[in-house]
Amino acid sequence: MQLTSSHPRTRPIAAGHLRAFEAVARHLNFRAAAEELSLTQSAVSRQIQALEDEVGTALFLRHTRAVELTSAGSQLLRAAAAALERIDASVRQIRQSAGRKSVAITTWASFASMWLIPRLEAFQRDHPDIDIRIDATDNAVDLATSDVDLALRYAVPQAMPASARRLFGEQLTPVASPWLLKTHPIKNIEDLSTCALIEAGDAHRTRHLEWLTWQRWLDTFGTPTAVVPGKRARAPSRPAKISPQRWMYFNYASQIVQAALTGQGVALARLPLVAESLASGALVEPLPHARLDSPLAYWLMVAPRSVQRPEVKAFCDWLLLQAAATRQAIGDVPDPDTVDQMD
Repeated sequence: MQLTSSHPRTRPIAAGHLRAFEAVARHLNFRAAAEELSLTQSAVSRQIQALEDEVGTALFLRHTRAVELTSAGSQLLRAAAAALERIDASVRQIRQSAGRKSVAITTWASFASMWLIPRLEAFQRDHPDIDIRIDATDNAVDLATSDVDLALRYAVPQAMPASARRLFGEQLTPVASPWLLKTHPIKNIEDLSTCALIEAGDAHRTRHLEWLTWQRWLDTFGTPTAVVPGKRARAPSRPAKISPQRWMYFNYASQIVQAALTGQGVALARLPLVAESLASGALVEPLPHARLDSPLAYWLMVAPRSVQRPEVKAFCDWLLLQAAATRQAIGDVPDPDTVDQMD
């Protein structure tokens, strides 16, 4: 069936018939779709017919004992199935949280897994009536239009609005597992050539993230002489050329640290994200006097509509206390331009 008109429809289709369409497309059977939807087969058929009239073309090829999606039907199914799943997920979430206090947080996956989630148990113990939802994504979420209450960001100070709170800054430092260092001791920069070096694979392609590369670290500390304990390493007159056993590249900080934890090489790690692993001895900092200061920092932003909610205030207060502990652990001294944004 091909529906034609000299004046193609331009208005949006009614959404009510999409549920019937998705069910028929999934089962390729009107009767099975009707049973799933608790409707009569004729009712489902009328909804599909109405939808085809709205779209302006056939969505199914009707055979004697079966139906088949047309190319237009397949195209609509890809969009409708994803949209309905998102709607259903949102409704489930709304139903579960109705009448409950909750805080929705957006951050990136590595920070969530390495810093935030390990600390959450303490907050939930003190606030058992507050639900926590974490949306881990590398895409920046617009706090003005989304349903997220607060965002944890990683950026240079000039990229942050005046309302952002600085949690802590960052230094980059080589780290390795203790048993790797037993077989490949690292006393100076040249010893790095005996190991694999691990770094962020996409740092070279992203502005500011070049600070996460070994090249940047070597440009600062790559002198062939040993790093003297008790003294901060000085920039060399010429960068050393280190040829490691091999290079390993990962897209996420959590992957970089996991590779170091399992003894696969020496990682150039973000100190705030590995502070606890260093404190527990799971990782070792073989050149502790060669930490590279980074211009990037970690920030808290709160959605304007959520600022006054008691549960959001409670979470932010707890988060700032956790950030203060991290600053103390890493010896963080903020830049003068951001000191007024400290808690």
